[in-house]
Amino acid sequence: MNTRGPADEGLRLIPFRGLRYVPERVGSLAAVTSPPYDVVVRPDGLLHLESADPHNIVRLILPQADTPAARNEQAAATLHDWLAEGILAPDAEPALYVYEQRNDEILQRGIVGALALSGPAEGIVLPHEDVMAHVVEDRADLMRTTAAHLEPLLLTYRSDGDATGATAVIERTIHRPPLLSTTTEDGYSHRLWAVTDPADRAEIETDLAHHQALIADGHHRWATYLRLQKEHSAPGPWDFGLVLLVDTARYPLRVRSIHRLLHGLPVADALAALTGLFRVRTVEGPLPHALDTLAEAAAEGNAFLLAGDGGFHLVDRPDEALLARTVPADRPPAWRTLDATVLHTVLLDHVWRIPDDPAHIAYIHDTAAAVEQAERHGSTAVLMHPVREEVVRELARQGVTMPRKSTSFGPKPATGLVLRSLTIG
Repeated sequence: MNTRGPADEGLRLIPFRGLRYVPERVGSLAAVTSPPYDVVVRPDGLLHLESADPHNIVRLILPQADTPAARNEQAAATLHDWLAEGILAPDAEPALYVYEQRNDEILQRGIVGALALSGPAEGIVLPHEDVMAHVVEDRADLMRTTAAHLEPLLLTYRSDGDATGATAVIERTIHRPPLLSTTTEDGYSHRLWAVTDPADRAEIETDLAHHQALIADGHHRWATYLRLQKEHSAPGPWDFGLVLLVDTARYPLRVRSIHRLLHGLPVADALAALTGLFRVRTVEGPLPHALDTLAEAAAEGNAFLLAGDGGFHLVDRPDEALLARTVPADRPPAWRTLDATVLHTVLLDHVWRIPDDPAHIAYIHDTAAAVEQAERHGSTAVLMHPVREEVVRELARQGVTMPRKSTSFGPKPATGLVLRSLTIG
């Protein structure tokens, strides 16, 4: 994001006593980690994580019980038990944490800390997507009951690219032995270091104070932080939220799509409703080839790939008159031409008339999983092409939010490597 002037109030990141698994008390660090809660979308994925280790973090972020209240109470009780049993333990002193993720293609490094909360109007932390009220309610109930931040948000900022400030501290720190090192089953290696030296921390905090950040992943959790802050009028730990800050000038993120699964809408019915409104073509599989075809069409304009009947159907070239009467005209052109905008305002609201709620739509990050579920349940998967990061950033600067779940930035931080308690000083 743009660098802010010295007189401006920017990002304020403070250290905290991280809660971390005690390696000797668990099978392996890899076995107790999880993707973020909203990426664990399939019941078999949840069961796989639960069975990987009895102390897998999924038992805190997605507890299983008969009612929402019971689920949250179970998570709080589990957290209490794990602390009492020494499964989790707080670090001895407050720290900022350097976090590294790496695979054969990507190297990402950033700083984990507790970030001072601010609303969108302050221009310090910029959202780029809308949120769903029921998800914020769910996360708020969990955070309130556990009094903990169980997984960091992913925020990005942009420096001038020089190895100064926070970057300089990161690149010095990685030459020391890490607090932990593990490789998860997705092939990513993870390393974490504590930054406790006052001079290093001051260098990070001074640098970040001149920047603003974009929420790359975790809009619902950020909205939850703000909601819970309002419930606690006295200054305290609820004024800060657990985040990972990544300088994308040094470590560019990958932007992927989040697909839609339309419950109860067979592909044949979805396609029939598009007659005369979009161009519809059947394209050859397998899935990677069909996605290449989608990418070619998306370079020319709005395009979607429908799946669920065993084949793939490219939907593109929407009728201009249809767009003119259904897409709101009071937004910037970059917003009006987004695939997510056309999907929601034109296809979902006008053509298919599908309410945007969990009973009718699921949001799925994994492309193959979206297709598999659509075929299994006789539903329609709408596969999306990714939005360019520059478009996301420019809309955020203008204060324009994209339709919810428009993007998936990654790699996302693994959940379970470091947690933040709101009650441990």
